[in-house]
Amino acid sequence: IAKATDKYIMPSRTGIEFVDMASKDWEIHHWVRGGCLYGVMPCNGLTYAPPHNCACYPEAKLYGFNALAPEPADPSDIAPDPIAERLEKGSAYGAVPTDRAESEDDWPTYRHDNTRSGATGHRVDAAKLKSSWTADLGGRLSSVVIADGLAFVAQIDQHTVHALDARSGEKVWSFTAGGRVDSPPTIHHGAAIFGSADGWIYCLRATDGELAWRFRAAPQDRRMMAFEQLESTWPVHGNVLIENGVIYAVAGRSNFLDGGLRMYRIAPKTGEVIGETTIDDKDPETGENIQNRLQTLQMPVGLPDILSASGGYVYMKSQQFDLDGNRLNIGPNSGDAPTNAAVQAGDGRHLFAPMSFLDQEWFHRSYWVYGKSFSGGHNGYYQAAKNTPGGRIIVFDDQKVYGFGRKPEYLKWTTTMEHQLFSAPIEAPEGALSPADITDKDTRRGNAPEAPKGKGKAKGKGKAKSASGASMITFEKAASLDPSGKALAIEAWVKADGKDGVIVSRGGPNAGFALFEQAGKPAFAVRVKKEVSQVGAQQPLNRDWNHLVGVLTQDATLKLYVNGRLAIEGPSKNGLIDVDPAQLLEIGVDQSGSVGDYPQTFAFQGLIDEVKLHVGELSDAEIAASAAGEPAAPANAQTVLSLSFDEGDAQDASGQQNHGTLSGAVTPVKEGRRGGAMEFAGGGKGGNAGPAGTLVQFNWTQDIPLIARAMVKTGDAIFVAGPPDVMNEEETFQELVEGDPEVRKLLAEQDAALAGERGAILRAVNAADGATIQDIELPCPPAWDAMAAAGGRLFLTTTDGKVMCFGQ
Repeated sequence: IAKATDKYIMPSRTGIEFVDMASKDWEIHHWVRGGCLYGVMPCNGLTYAPPHNCACYPEAKLYGFNALAPEPADPSDIAPDPIAERLEKGSAYGAVPTDRAESEDDWPTYRHDNTRSGATGHRVDAAKLKSSWTADLGGRLSSVVIADGLAFVAQIDQHTVHALDARSGEKVWSFTAGGRVDSPPTIHHGAAIFGSADGWIYCLRATDGELAWRFRAAPQDRRMMAFEQLESTWPVHGNVLIENGVIYAVAGRSNFLDGGLRMYRIAPKTGEVIGETTIDDKDPETGENIQNRLQTLQMPVGLPDILSASGGYVYMKSQQFDLDGNRLNIGPNSGDAPTNAAVQAGDGRHLFAPMSFLDQEWFHRSYWVYGKSFSGGHNGYYQAAKNTPGGRIIVFDDQKVYGFGRKPEYLKWTTTMEHQLFSAPIEAPEGALSPADITDKDTRRGNAPEAPKGKGKAKGKGKAKSASGASMITFEKAASLDPSGKALAIEAWVKADGKDGVIVSRGGPNAGFALFEQAGKPAFAVRVKKEVSQVGAQQPLNRDWNHLVGVLTQDATLKLYVNGRLAIEGPSKNGLIDVDPAQLLEIGVDQSGSVGDYPQTFAFQGLIDEVKLHVGELSDAEIAASAAGEPAAPANAQTVLSLSFDEGDAQDASGQQNHGTLSGAVTPVKEGRRGGAMEFAGGGKGGNAGPAGTLVQFNWTQDIPLIARAMVKTGDAIFVAGPPDVMNEEETFQELVEGDPEVRKLLAEQDAALAGERGAILRAVNAADGATIQDIELPCPPAWDAMAAAGGRLFLTTTDGKVMCFGQ
């Protein structure tokens, strides 16, 4: 919504813009805006930008409620004080035992190491884990770091860092800074080093908390109110990066505010500044406004975060720096959101959080990424997870990424959301792009993980990457494919190479139908009101061509025909399919939710030909004629899908224009039952992925009964903790639609769990397959990303201000 003043018109859709009608000058500020339906408010000589629920420019746009003033007329008003005057020496200066090296079994920094892996190679015995001690500090706590027999934690809003005895939980010392400390210190050679919202970087002697030195990273000692406390205009995150013996830290709120961000390189022993880089609104390569790089809803990184390091580079979110603090490979890659987020391959893959490692709000457009790029906008936020592992929280080792994230079919614009615990390869998936693959004209619209609707819908020749490696053909929803309240028949010729797999499916856990092979035998299933009814032949299929027909009659009888003969029949327990399933029609898999009694995906391996879907009933004679190679138009049914595959595509010959899109390793072959056929390579490893899901091929996935807020990997185990997840959102949404009054109780129970009123679950799983090792009940949910492991023990902080330790 646009606003205006005496001098300016202020459009504010993608950012605040100032249009001076007199001078005909137009200045953009796309790094700040309010919500789409309100915009901003100019008043009192300030511009007020209220909170937004937007994913545009996620790595650059301000968050929260901001009041912005014009920049000072006199540049000297924001000129930095001399660096030498900003270093203060404490009583422990020069007396920190710098020869003390951290043990390999320590957890000396945020998320264990500079890559922020959240993983240690040292084992914690997950099967024998039990509570050792609890320390009640109160208030909002950071995660814990552990070194030299001490556990260090920040009491965030009290500006205090505590050191506890790691064996007993007894407090050893406390130190209070001048502002919030939002994350734990880094322990380096006997020193505890951290930043604060007061703009200072502190170095304490780790054994007793005595100040060695502090350096004011804020260029001036200016204060402002921020989130109900007094802070520096240039705050510093608590955890600092120490790479190759050099401290890296960033002060500031945005590269567009108050002269920009300052990245410092500091000597840990002395506090002396080795180098300083200003990250402001000037492009370091051209000297022009950095917003000249803006493409659609993509912009270079402009917000600070906890830094990471990997492969000889330093990272702030997705932005890469060399070790001298120079920005490299400044984004975006493309103005096309799918293309921009597809750039995940090549050097520079690392873990980053577009909305900040410390963001715990569970904004539905926010998640972590192990890769290189992230796209903004309503059509961009979900694209990264289509091309590389993404999740609410992630840990990784040198071979695999483990995470808790949205199931791929829920990445894009879904009312419901379901999550899974997963393991995936650390390498970029096949199909992800590298920067060298991008040209000025290149977009991902014709080569995305989801096939282009234009091609698939119009001609039946769309080709896309499969969501989890499975080969399949998918069809867009259409009124003609709606099975609700109708008799139907699904037929296909199959020549199976394997003994299991879905031939044709439509539906999921609430409603649908499926024709499939299980243990070498054909079967037909329908699901009505969440309950499955299934019939299966007694005899296995031969290894040659077989004609299969699954029939649901108007009187709700299931029939399965094999090679023209009725093999078995039985009742549909709840009658005809009552709703149009939310899931797409698929050939070769059931990736959107199992209709029958089989695991998800359940990919078919072999040849499929002559697939037809009829709405209405087929007679025994019509089915026998079709099996004999003499098909005719049915008398009491309408054919709404007819696929011959003779032209090497999935073009529908029924006249209903239900053309399909090929995904994964689906190969047209000439040796069909009649003419051409499609060969399905199988694949897929049980990942809960929809056809518009992800290129990531999961090693395993698991549904878990909790909503993860903390996660670590230790040796061969994954520990994940969070409040209980007590509802299935698909089922709950359906109950809401149906007006079931009982669903309100379930919603209230889930709300109470999220509020911390139902405790939490700490689950240990096997890293190799996700199998559960042990569940431990917790009295309170963990603080965000607040788990660590050292010395064979597990440490976590809770939302009610406690530090907990678990050992044997």
